[in-house]
Amino acid sequence: MSAPATNAASGRARITARTLRTDRWWVPPLFTTLGLATFVIYAGIRSFVRTAYYVPEYHYLTPFYSPCLSDSCVPGSAHFGTPFGELPGWIPLAFLSLPFLLGFRLTCYYYRKAYYRSVWFSPPACAVAERHGKYTGETRLPLILQNAHRYFFYVAVLISVINTYDAIVAFHGKTGGFGFGLGNLVLLGNVVMLWAYTLSCHSCRHVIGGRLKHFSRHPVRYRLWTQVTKLNNRHMLLAWITLGTLVVTDLYVMLVASGAIPDLRFVD
Repeated sequence: MSAPATNAASGRARITARTLRTDRWWVPPLFTTLGLATFVIYAGIRSFVRTAYYVPEYHYLTPFYSPCLSDSCVPGSAHFGTPFGELPGWIPLAFLSLPFLLGFRLTCYYYRKAYYRSVWFSPPACAVAERHGKYTGETRLPLILQNAHRYFFYVAVLISVINTYDAIVAFHGKTGGFGFGLGNLVLLGNVVMLWAYTLSCHSCRHVIGGRLKHFSRHPVRYRLWTQVTKLNNRHMLLAWITLGTLVVTDLYVMLVASGAIPDLRFVD
């Protein structure tokens, strides 16, 4: 069987028909677009409203406002002090972390695949004609900036540590002792999933064992590499799960902080 014709300039398959598919190939890209758009809209609104993001009685702080480092933060929510003064309303209170988290997600290998296919349509699906005349990959601006992913990873690890601290602080009760409620489970579950997603990152896998030439000489790093590889195999699933846990965590804190629902307490 002869090979399909290719475009010599781009090296990509030449498909004259709009698509060779007979199934509803557009359904996965559509749902991917809707899912990503829903999260972006929700997170964007919540990051700027500056209301119902902290529960002082139980020290619940939504991850969309962590760390809160300005005088604009409500009392008690600034777990690391307030080195910055009042911020105008157009600057989110978590202005130090949100850009890096956005950069980490935006340059993530899975999310690149997701929005390249579902938003940019390059390629939209297997055996579906390209909508772009040429393909340069991630070798030119702006897509060459995707290579900054490894650096965003280091900041994401630091922010995960901060989120972990927030979850630990939330175990303090009303009187300063130990307290435990449903909100603690929500915060803790979110942190666990965030760590799983962060550590499943391709950059993490490379940092741990990507440059080793002889695994037998580095048994500890090889063991860690194998464990991270197992997580890496679930990177796509964890990417979606963490979008869900972030929304659920923020929504729960918002509902409790606004008084819409009480927090179910097990130990006060």
